[in-house]
Amino acid sequence: MTDKSETRFPLFYRQPELLTAAQHAGLRLRSGGYAFAQQANAIPLTIIEFGPAMRHYPVVFAAGDGFPVAILGLDRRNSFVDGDAWAVDCYVPAYARRYPFVFVDRSQDSFVLAIDRAAPHFAPDDAGQPLFADGKPTELVENVLTFCRDFHGAHIQTDAFVEALLAHDLLVDQHADARLDSGQALMLRGFKIVDRTKFDALSDAIILDWHRKGWLALIHFHFLSLDRFADLLVRAEKHTAPTEAPTETEDA
Repeated sequence: MTDKSETRFPLFYRQPELLTAAQHAGLRLRSGGYAFAQQANAIPLTIIEFGPAMRHYPVVFAAGDGFPVAILGLDRRNSFVDGDAWAVDCYVPAYARRYPFVFVDRSQDSFVLAIDRAAPHFAPDDAGQPLFADGKPTELVENVLTFCRDFHGAHIQTDAFVEALLAHDLLVDQHADARLDSGQALMLRGFKIVDRTKFDALSDAIILDWHRKGWLALIHFHFLSLDRFADLLVRAEKHTAPTEAPTETEDA
């Protein structure tokens, strides 16, 4: 993928390969669960996900490029993944749901489907669903391709939103400090939030324009989601072993 969150090697992907019938005709997809996301305490989000995501995670912005991310844990792990399973009734970000597939930019406005060949989701045997039949992509692959196209389109919308936030200098550095009942200190760094004072000072013309674009709702979703840091502390109490030293992490 070529969005800002993936200009380097994409999160989770270890061995990307272009998906072709010649190379992967005998490959099958089986359920691999979400164990691959166990050590990710943050994951990218697109703006169309702010609504469902804000009910479960703090929605903030990456320190480097300002791209939105969902905070999944105050320590070095994903507090919502247990074994292969994501927490029941919690929204699973699209970035995780599309794995082990990904779009690869081959030229301007030209994308092809790729896979992470190292993913445990693939099996060269009779287990799982075939990716190709008679040399052609199966319905499974066609559905994945549609999902990835929609995902890429959402990233383009998200880029525009982030560019506007940066243009008006609305993002400020933030951190989250917490102390568990055991005495362990947790310090989360590497993220930004919208500065409420600067946001309130935006001109009426900008507010009207952003309202028409649906961006005002996104910012309010972001503000409301910050209350979810308290929920992360509760989850951290369940998962973090006692230690005397503070645990300092970044969001990505």
